[in-house]
Amino acid sequence: MIEKNVKTDFSSKISEPVIGTGTFVHPLAAVIGNVILGNNVMVAPTASVRGDEGQPLHVGDDSNVQDGVVIHALETELDGKPVDKNLMEVDGKKYAVYVGSRVSLAHQVHIHGPAVVMDDTFVGMKVLVFKSFIGKNCVIEPGVILMGVKVDDGRYVPAGSVIKRQLDADALPVITPDYPLKDMNKGVLHVNKALAKGYSAAAK
Repeated sequence: MIEKNVKTDFSSKISEPVIGTGTFVHPLAAVIGNVILGNNVMVAPTASVRGDEGQPLHVGDDSNVQDGVVIHALETELDGKPVDKNLMEVDGKKYAVYVGSRVSLAHQVHIHGPAVVMDDTFVGMKVLVFKSFIGKNCVIEPGVILMGVKVDDGRYVPAGSVIKRQLDADALPVITPDYPLKDMNKGVLHVNKALAKGYSAAAK
């Protein structure tokens, strides 16, 4: 389902999602309102990308939004005025949620804005990201909670970790050549780009 948002006191404009070339949104997924999906993005069944409160929501080229993923955000406007504390800046533009290119959001991930996940990062199953910034080339292992922190480029977060202090985020381990999941994202990207291409062709 791809549809416009409704007008409210925290969303003064009605927006229609912008869907890139080669991107497939499964009929059992919901993409609503001020959402920008790049090219070759796979949005799987039961995913919800809902830009009707915090906005805009951005998902970059070649990324995937797997089954049960929720992308949503706190309100970024109230009575026509921006709520700056609920926006994050990437490359000079402000977003409620920014997901970069070649990012994998595995099953049941919740990215709740304000939040940023930068390029080439893998976010494992049942992860919650809230009021946080994740750098490039990271691996967030399954079951992690990140709240109010910044994760530097090239770090991994061990499964089940709860990271709420910047001190703990700064101490996260660096991905090394012997880290078992260092190439995980490449295979996941390959599979989901092929699925997006195949389902898009079958839908025509």
